[in-house]
Amino acid sequence: MTDPQQPDAFRAPAPPPVPPVPQAPASQATAFPTPAYEAPAYEAPAFSAPAYQAPVGAYQAPVGGYQTAVGPYAAPTAPEPQSRTTGVLALILSLVAVILVPIFGAVAAFAVGSIIPGAVDDVTSADFESLAFLSPARDEVLWTEISFWTGTVLGIGAFVLGILAIVKRRGRGQGIAAVVVSVLGPVLFFTAVFIALGIGAAAGAAEMI
Repeated sequence: MTDPQQPDAFRAPAPPPVPPVPQAPASQATAFPTPAYEAPAYEAPAFSAPAYQAPVGAYQAPVGGYQTAVGPYAAPTAPEPQSRTTGVLALILSLVAVILVPIFGAVAAFAVGSIIPGAVDDVTSADFESLAFLSPARDEVLWTEISFWTGTVLGIGAFVLGILAIVKRRGRGQGIAAVVVSVLGPVLFFTAVFIALGIGAAAGAAEMI
C-alpha cells in the first residue's frame, strides 16, 4: 500500500482506457438490412392407397359373401365302392372264348382231318375249288364253323364289356385282362384248329396204309 504523501513517481499507473466499439454508420445499417430467416412450413404429401383389383382368372368370391352351413357339422361320407361285376363278366367271357371254344373247334377239326384222306381219292380239281371234297365231313365242318362264330361273339362281347369296365372303373383290372385275352382269342383259335386238322389228316392217312 502506498503512502499518499509520497511523490507521484511512486504511484501505480492508471489502467489505459478501453476504446469504444466501432459502429456502422446509420446509412449503411439502413442500406443493407439483415433479412430475418423463416423456416418453410413442411407439408406431408397426400398418399392414397390404390384400390385392390383381383387379377384376371383369379378366384372370385360369390356375390353376397360366403354362407355358413346350416345345422351341425357332418363329416363327408366315403364314396361307395364300384361294383366289379362288369369286369368279372368280361373276363369270364374272354376266358371261355380263348380256352373252351378253341378246344371244341380243335376236336371238330381233328375229325375233319381224319375223314379227308379217305375222301380225296375220287375228287377232281373242281371239287377242290368248290370245297366239295369236304362233303363227307360236312357235320364236323359245321361244328367247326359253329365253334368259330361262337368264339367270335364271345370275344366281341368280352372286349366291349372290358372297355366299359375300364372307363367306368367297375373292375378295371379284370376289364384290362379281358380286353387283352379277347384280342388273342382269334389267334389261339386258328392255331389250335390248324394243328388239330393236320394231326387228324396224318392220323387218317396212317389208317389207310
